[in-house]
Amino acid sequence: MSRDAHILSLGAGVQSSTLALMAAMGETDTMPVAAVFADTQGEPTSVYTWLRWLDWKLPFVVVQATHGNLAADSIRLRTSRKSGNTYLSPSLPVFTISNGKKGMMQRQCTRDYKISVVRRASREIMDALGADRCIQWIGISTDEAHRMKPSGDPRFENVWPLIDKGMSRDDCLRWMEAKGFPRPPRSACVFCPYHSDAEWLRLKTEEPKAFAAAVEYEKQLTAAVHASTALEADAVFLHASRIPLDRVIFVEKEIVAASQFGNECEGMCGV
Repeated sequence: MSRDAHILSLGAGVQSSTLALMAAMGETDTMPVAAVFADTQGEPTSVYTWLRWLDWKLPFVVVQATHGNLAADSIRLRTSRKSGNTYLSPSLPVFTISNGKKGMMQRQCTRDYKISVVRRASREIMDALGADRCIQWIGISTDEAHRMKPSGDPRFENVWPLIDKGMSRDDCLRWMEAKGFPRPPRSACVFCPYHSDAEWLRLKTEEPKAFAAAVEYEKQLTAAVHASTALEADAVFLHASRIPLDRVIFVEKEIVAASQFGNECEGMCGV
């Protein structure tokens, strides 16, 4: 008889935090044996502070796993053994201008620094428990249902308990407030190109060190792209306006839902 291990993919944002706390309070059908936080080492301080608070509140273990420092890794030039060209890997979905044309770089960060990390840590938990299959909880809410995607791995079954409960992101926030819990931060790397203007503005005003780190990262990435012999982009930007981040005038009234996390179809970031 096969044994299942229910494991929560914990982004430490609004939805996955709500799901974790609902499980802790007995408001889910089952209790996960663990939660896995895939750490890119590039989240703002507010997320790490929240993660420590959440770990203290949960009756199941929170595993913090990492593939390395995404910011440092993504600006490190690598050399192709076949062509001798230098290139960047992993790449982020940054905005580009090349020969006057707008484009975006390929997104590898979610796969390498989120999905693979959660899967690897989950397998280790499964092996320790003698489980044959992982029921992977993912905190996608009804307003992001288009991000639901099968695991593609026979040992993993993705499930979306918030979808089953008919809960939106706003419902999660209302649940947190009703239970007397603080409002979770938005979970994403400080240098993520999918930030909305509202989030960029929040970082700039509430977490200036994080915003300064994003500005510096953009400059370092630009230098790395120019030094690469395999990339054709003339310029790279973290903001869709294709203006350097420290010169962007952010639209204050833009709501969080206007971010581009819907493009991150795996449902691993921003939740």
